[in-house]
Amino acid sequence: MTEHAAEPSLPVAVQQFVLHWGEMGSQWGVNRSVAQIHALLYLSDRPMHAEEISDRLRIARSNTSNSLKELLGWKLIRRVPVLHDRRDHYEAEVDLMQMLTRIAQGRKEREIDPAVAALETCVAEAQADPHISPVARARIEALHGFTVTLDDWYQQMIAIPPSRLMTLIKLGKKVLGFLPKG
Repeated sequence: MTEHAAEPSLPVAVQQFVLHWGEMGSQWGVNRSVAQIHALLYLSDRPMHAEEISDRLRIARSNTSNSLKELLGWKLIRRVPVLHDRRDHYEAEVDLMQMLTRIAQGRKEREIDPAVAALETCVAEAQADPHISPVARARIEALHGFTVTLDDWYQQMIAIPPSRLMTLIKLGKKVLGFLPKG
């Protein structure tokens, strides 16, 4: 079965949100179906089972199953029991800070951590190689330093309680007033 637009029985705003979330997901390197299922569950006022999700989004059941596994792995959805129904039902994490934190943690583990490790290896090899130019060595070390700084910043931000982090985010560029000029 091929993917189609969301089923017309969905309200127009929900259809648009699901389609847009799918597009954004694909731009961020997330499978479109994964993002669309996440959007549908995020907007749903009740848990849904896989067959219902497949029917609503008109995507193959196998695609739905794989997408649900991926969303479970990211901890963006969870299985929930429904009385008198033996099927697995799913609901999305709706706390925006929890969702953001889980996405950030997943991306860090998949992208930043391997980059830091690879750059550490490159720095060690560059320092030991007398044939590498000083410019190349300095640029590798600078990129490694920047990546480590980003990782450290992430560790600090993730430790801030969500309500305080939201206050910090809302401050925006006002934070610059606390920094030294220059």
